[in-house]
Amino acid sequence: MSSPRPFSRFEFMIAWRYLRARRAEGGVSVMTWISLIGIALGVMALIATLAVRAGFRAEFVDTILGANAHTTVYMAPTQITNEYTDDVYVVPGKVENYQDAAARLAQVPGVTRTAAIVKGQVMASANDSANVAEVFGVSAEDLAATPRIVDPATSQGDLANFDQGIAIGQGIARELNVGLGDRIRLIAPEGARTAFGTTPRVSAYEVTFIFSAGRYDIDRTRIYMPIAEAQSYFNREGVADEIEVFVDDPERVDEWALPLMRAMGEGAQVWSWRDASGSFLSALDMEDDVMFVILSVLVLIASMNITSGLIMLVKNKGRDIGILRTMGLTEGSVLRVFFLCGAFTGIIGTMAGVILGVVLSLNVDNIMAALNTLTNGGAWQPEVRGIYRLPADLRAWDILRAVGLSLTLSFIVTIFPARRAARMNPVEALRYE
Repeated sequence: MSSPRPFSRFEFMIAWRYLRARRAEGGVSVMTWISLIGIALGVMALIATLAVRAGFRAEFVDTILGANAHTTVYMAPTQITNEYTDDVYVVPGKVENYQDAAARLAQVPGVTRTAAIVKGQVMASANDSANVAEVFGVSAEDLAATPRIVDPATSQGDLANFDQGIAIGQGIARELNVGLGDRIRLIAPEGARTAFGTTPRVSAYEVTFIFSAGRYDIDRTRIYMPIAEAQSYFNREGVADEIEVFVDDPERVDEWALPLMRAMGEGAQVWSWRDASGSFLSALDMEDDVMFVILSVLVLIASMNITSGLIMLVKNKGRDIGILRTMGLTEGSVLRVFFLCGAFTGIIGTMAGVILGVVLSLNVDNIMAALNTLTNGGAWQPEVRGIYRLPADLRAWDILRAVGLSLTLSFIVTIFPARRAARMNPVEALRYE
């Protein structure tokens, strides 16, 4: 008599019948449900966590790239020695002929846009309130090309009036209690040069545009000013502080470092968005790996319930195993029958977990908004997290990782009790029956 082929139809039939058996018939339906629910919850938590972590990183990177340059090119600082006191001063480098420099950088392959900027620190005040701010002097055309700043869904005002005033973040507007058409005073420590030294410069500007970049720190500290006015205000006549460069693939921005420095000339240096935020992104990647390992342990614990259930099932089905063996069922068939019992539990639990995880991930933003409302803003604090919302980025690779992990663990923990059932002696199993 030839041996049946592996995973024949009757093996599936026996496994499914054992899995559905009531406790009075020797089944372990309660243990099966506990195993199934545990695996489903573990897979759901794993998928939702991976989606939230990926969404947080994507939102964080998007707010960086949407409101900042991919990389900036600037000149190295120079040292000046006082001929009377021999004191050495470090003077920040300035970009002269910045229009020509920006044109040269724009010719580098892969560069999509360049913009000359002037930067400075000021104290902004209005309505008896004050706030430290960073001023970016840019042209109206360059500001209009910054997606996170000119988003009509989050901004107020008309950018066509930018040359007649300044653009401020919503955080500054809220703290100074100002709106469109109001005026705020900007106080710069390095102001007008007089015979008695340098005095602070105080100027008032009309607010013509209010933006939200999606980042709490940017909205609370950033002000945009026409570049010609910024040059006059910060004593940068005819020069720029740096050239902003935008490339077609920001994730590979480091590849443009050498070409940009060569195009800029001697003394040029670059500072990319990865240099500014690389340590934070590395920490996020490390936390992703740690969270995956921790949640994998939870899935493993849930899968161990399959082992307990199968051991009880093998014990309760000892008489059936003995009868099947005497009828000619091979050890391999018995092993596959009980392996399928555990595999069914793992597969069904994994499928349920994927469905629950996808539903939770797609609605996590609404759930966090509801929790934030119930806790009066305590569930998500933008000043701590840096961004205003908690999005989820549901990626197929993360779902496949969770499914692969769950099924692999479920299949592995099933092997031991299945082998125990296959090696059961039919004579011993029927001796007391």
